[in-house]
Amino acid sequence: MMMMMKMKRRLLLLCVFCSLCVSLCSGACAEVDSDTEAVAGQPFKLGCISCKMRGEVEASATVDWLFRARGEADFVHIYSYDGEASSIIDERFQDRMEWHGSKKTFDLQDASVDLLNVTFNDSGVYRCIFNRVLTYEHYEFSTTASKEVHLTVVAKATRGTASIVSEVMMYVSIIGLQLWLLVEMIYCYRKIAAAGEEALRASAAEYLAIASESKDNCAGVQVAE
Repeated sequence: MMMMMKMKRRLLLLCVFCSLCVSLCSGACAEVDSDTEAVAGQPFKLGCISCKMRGEVEASATVDWLFRARGEADFVHIYSYDGEASSIIDERFQDRMEWHGSKKTFDLQDASVDLLNVTFNDSGVYRCIFNRVLTYEHYEFSTTASKEVHLTVVAKATRGTASIVSEVMMYVSIIGLQLWLLVEMIYCYRKIAAAGEEALRASAAEYLAIASESKDNCAGVQVAE
């Protein structure tokens, strides 16, 4: 009985481990560079991804987008998002920016935004800033990460090398994560099978030992008579 309980505990721990592996894979993050060429009059996604370095740590983040137009010297604050609500700060982008990043979470890792009805005046440098707080058991740790997108607005779309490379890297990352998940699932299956076989062998040995002891006791009683 004790061996069976131990086996169940081991199987439970292994199942929990597998579940964690699956959850980590499903929430895996891959940093992919944004496209840098937009077409006037069309929508465009400004991509910005900053992966949290430690997936098991709870975190929350806010995101700010800054913009420096071509020919200007300074960045200006144009957009912010806190996990619930967004705010368009610069009137040049009023009704033209929409959140396209992480949803239904405060642990923001994808801060992409859609820029609607692109104009030639939108050419310039866009900077997204993650203000992230990692929550540990006894303290909190604040980090800041930023990325820039150098956007060029053209009249007609062209297929840039950067766009092709980014797309290829994205697919490679997805395939790599799927292969890693498959390896982890096979490992968990083998561990569960090995634990089950070990528990069965132990149970059989315990049963034989009990049976042998009972037989010896019975023999002792007969001799005493």
